[in-house]
Amino acid sequence: MTDEHPSAQEEVVDLCRELISIDSSNYGDGSGPGERATAEYVAGKLSDVGLAPELLESAQRRTNVVVRWEGEDSSRPALLIHGHLDVVPAEAGDWAHDPFAGEVIDGCVWGRGAVDMKDMDAMVLSLVREWRRAGRKPPRDVVLAFVADEEAGGKMGAHWLVDQHKHLFDGVTEAISEVGGFSFTLPGGERAYLVETAQKGIQWLRLVARGRAGHGSMVADDNAVVTLAEAVARIGRYEWPMRLTPTVRRFLEEISEALGIEFDPDHPEAALAKLGTLARIVGATLRNSANPTMLRAGYKHNVIPQTAEAFVDCRFLPGFEHELLATIDELIGPDIERVADVSDIALETTFDGPLVDAMVAALQAEDPGSRAIPYCLSGGTDNKSFSLLGVRGFGFAPLRLPPDLDFTGMFHGVDERVPVDSLKFGVRVLDRFLASV
Repeated sequence: MTDEHPSAQEEVVDLCRELISIDSSNYGDGSGPGERATAEYVAGKLSDVGLAPELLESAQRRTNVVVRWEGEDSSRPALLIHGHLDVVPAEAGDWAHDPFAGEVIDGCVWGRGAVDMKDMDAMVLSLVREWRRAGRKPPRDVVLAFVADEEAGGKMGAHWLVDQHKHLFDGVTEAISEVGGFSFTLPGGERAYLVETAQKGIQWLRLVARGRAGHGSMVADDNAVVTLAEAVARIGRYEWPMRLTPTVRRFLEEISEALGIEFDPDHPEAALAKLGTLARIVGATLRNSANPTMLRAGYKHNVIPQTAEAFVDCRFLPGFEHELLATIDELIGPDIERVADVSDIALETTFDGPLVDAMVAALQAEDPGSRAIPYCLSGGTDNKSFSLLGVRGFGFAPLRLPPDLDFTGMFHGVDERVPVDSLKFGVRVLDRFLASV
């Protein structure tokens, strides 16, 4: 390290700001700007320090960046660190500050992607650049992947890389990425860091009802809209039974211990009530869910349509996909067709092993007295795609957050921002982590 170059902690803020300022909005229909400009920026930062990243396009401007960083012992299994380059869209008029300006205001970097997930991209880039300049190598090979299309399911990004370029991940057995390692301040002031070890699966269903078309003035006893509406109402009102997976049970046990309350597996509400905004994520992992989100039928006020469609966002816990689909079939009955528009797997791994030990040690070294707790994510990440290669994935993008920051509300929300101090904390933790794995 020379005086000419900033340290990782000094550089991470500028990298995060610059990444945010490159609009990589993903509208899910191919109409956005794509990830090309962001990928070229990332590749340039890696090339600056002597790495040779590959730019791989699944379609025009849908660009991924992958590079293998050689470690001290390449005979060991490799570690994958991956982050996505796309962001969900943002309407500037809804925000207090321009979502693509990357401004630092009130001690935070503001903008779309500040927590999802250009913050982690910046932390990784800054750390890799510092290590390379200092001539340091990780203990084993590290594959760095900055991918496209995560916000629309990864078909142009991680899924495509796994299908078309799996050789780039030869020897990889473990991975870290987003939505984990962030802090939650307990009522007594202790901080718990949530490490993601499980994810719910996805079934985005389209329900199709069919009936007799006719004039709107006539009596209709076979109306597709009515049949569909009744089924949608049954789904929307259904109370899914609680199902505690190993990850969720362990989270509730450990958080109850930290809160000083007795864990009751039949009634976890006492613990949830003390989790504030975090209860949104945790509450969604206690059971399967099915939320009707869109309806489509007809083309004219006085025409009874022949078909009607409803769209339902279903999420299932690891091991409970069959139960979810069987229940949906009971609720809709035999006269409605169920079509899976999008399906993706659920994940669950254990919270143990040397990689987990390294996470915990790095967090506690930077925040003595804290604890690390596994949790289940109600959504999904690109860990799903890489798991198809046998890679054991974790959510570990460490951030020490202010107690009053609604961090989970930042994901896909307005006024997304990340504290500068949190970015620097994350760099320090990842530095310790990477040195010990």
